[in-house]
Amino acid sequence: MADARVAIIMGSQSDWGVMRSAEEALEGLGITSDVRIISAHRTPERLTTFVREAEEGGIEAIIAGAGCAAHLAGVTAAHTVLPVLGVPLEGSALQGLDALLATVQMPGGIPVATFAIGKAGAKNAALFAAAIIARSDETVREKLVKFREAQSAAVPHTPKRD
Repeated sequence: MADARVAIIMGSQSDWGVMRSAEEALEGLGITSDVRIISAHRTPERLTTFVREAEEGGIEAIIAGAGCAAHLAGVTAAHTVLPVLGVPLEGSALQGLDALLATVQMPGGIPVATFAIGKAGAKNAALFAAAIIARSDETVREKLVKFREAQSAAVPHTPKRD
């Protein structure tokens, strides 16, 4: 984990195509991340070891993306007081709705911030992690402000007419 400030975990290799959006958003803001494949169901020991090492290694937030039953974010949150940002992913015939419900319907006492299904959710989870870090890091805050300004500037004032 070395200098990583945000951990990005996902349930399987097939999730990388979506979760890459989180890493790219963090990189654009100069925030280092540690990316791992960890399944709440298939590699539970890996998850508990990772969470312990993340807390000790200076990770400030964990982004967890998973499809189907999507218990990764919830199980992660149960093992840490670090902010856990859940990204539901498509992975079943329900096109991510099952993952969304599993992530957002956490019992009171174990919070998981839940984002949109798929790439938009992964990107927004990264931007939310940046906002958490920006509270105590002026450099990240300035980059986040510039990102927002550039995003606003890219929206035209009038429609393009043919």
